[in-house]
Amino acid sequence: MDMRGNILVPIALFGWIPLVLGLFAFLPPRRAVIYGFLIAWLFLPMSHLKIQGFTDYNKMSAACFGVLISAMIFDSATLFAFRPKIWDLPMLIWCICPLFSSVSNGLGWYDGISAVAYQTTFWGLPYLIGRMYFNDLVGLRELAMGILIGGLVYVPLCWYEIRFSPQLHRIVYGYHQFEFAQTKRYGGFRPMVFMQHGLAVGLWMAAATLTAFWLYLSKTIRRLWELPMGLVFVVLLATSVWCHSTGSVVLLLGGLAVVLLTQWTRWPVWVIALALAPTTYMIVRGNNLWTGQDLIKSIARADPDRAASLRVRLQSERLLLDRAMQRPDFGWGGWNRFRQYDEEGNAQGVPDALWIIAVGHHGLVGLISLTACLTLPLLLLVWKIPVRYWLHPGAAPAAAIAMLCALYMCDNLMNAMINPIFILGAGGICGLALSLRRPLPAPARPQGAAPLQAPALPPGRAHAGA
Repeated sequence: MDMRGNILVPIALFGWIPLVLGLFAFLPPRRAVIYGFLIAWLFLPMSHLKIQGFTDYNKMSAACFGVLISAMIFDSATLFAFRPKIWDLPMLIWCICPLFSSVSNGLGWYDGISAVAYQTTFWGLPYLIGRMYFNDLVGLRELAMGILIGGLVYVPLCWYEIRFSPQLHRIVYGYHQFEFAQTKRYGGFRPMVFMQHGLAVGLWMAAATLTAFWLYLSKTIRRLWELPMGLVFVVLLATSVWCHSTGSVVLLLGGLAVVLLTQWTRWPVWVIALALAPTTYMIVRGNNLWTGQDLIKSIARADPDRAASLRVRLQSERLLLDRAMQRPDFGWGGWNRFRQYDEEGNAQGVPDALWIIAVGHHGLVGLISLTACLTLPLLLLVWKIPVRYWLHPGAAPAAAIAMLCALYMCDNLMNAMINPIFILGAGGICGLALSLRRPLPAPARPQGAAPLQAPALPPGRAHAGA
């Protein structure tokens, strides 16, 4: 049990499920789902209650259980209308593979079932809820709006912590959620607000910024809270940069570049390259085709500290990959059994990246299924809706969310911070791909047409569920 802090910690965590029930009682179910996940992820404390034989109870499980229970009570028709399809297979494998990892390593069925419960709660439930509630273009637009508004709500909180250091979690809940020394960056502070780390905040603000840019470029939304969308994008962009998260800024710039290149050329190759980038990196690193020494030397000229951090990461990857490949199918199971130890019993290598943790715990089966869960949505959208339509106001939010899923997988190459909002989006995009039974036709581009001019969607396709 890790219920440190003041009385607000248990009140917030245990009071969240009744609050979500209230949201479902007074709001449309889809909007209640968005609020139920978004507010929990942005503001509940970083604390947990360990439940023996089951998953931890924390802000993420509170959101998942709250929404699932509320849906069973207030919207059971949507819940029981769910039918699993072929595109759900990667998530199903990712959720059940811990059982095979435990059994194949002699850890027993009890350990395996407990691990499945954990994986299903933190990954399967958000995906399932996304499949049920955001499986059309209208639902994905609402989810994109939730991400945008969630980013804007965090702007003043980030500014406060950039100026005065990360203190909001301590002020509200009575303790710092992570090591304070890691918040110091480039002569300033990296905000944590109410998330587990400043890296998570940086990625969240980058996601909100990319969403704002896509909605602005497509003219999906012209003004928000009486503010021009161009100004909203600039404010979010500045905040993302000031969060001092280099990796998140690089992902944001890469995402912006893919958006512009795709719309200028109308070629899907840029989007496909982004979707396949994590797989390419993992293959290259797994086969030791690239050591990263050239990149470390380049970074060292500008920032020796970041170069040293990257060197440690890459060295840890190599050590942990060598250990993982001793059991390549289902991995070593839980309890950090994939770590290597020296003669004195000290652990070697730091498992910072989610893909390393996945292959170490659950082998190539787990790694492939995890990667498919987050990169398949973007590839499905390319197949079902040609990129020429992606600047149409009806399709732009779905395109933004699909790209966020792929960028989140790219972030998992260096970090391991689960975000349920991106998993919701992945489920929604897969649901959309199922509701669009046939791909939309790709129209011929009129000669001399402006490169950023968005064509109209074919009749009856503005809402995928229609």
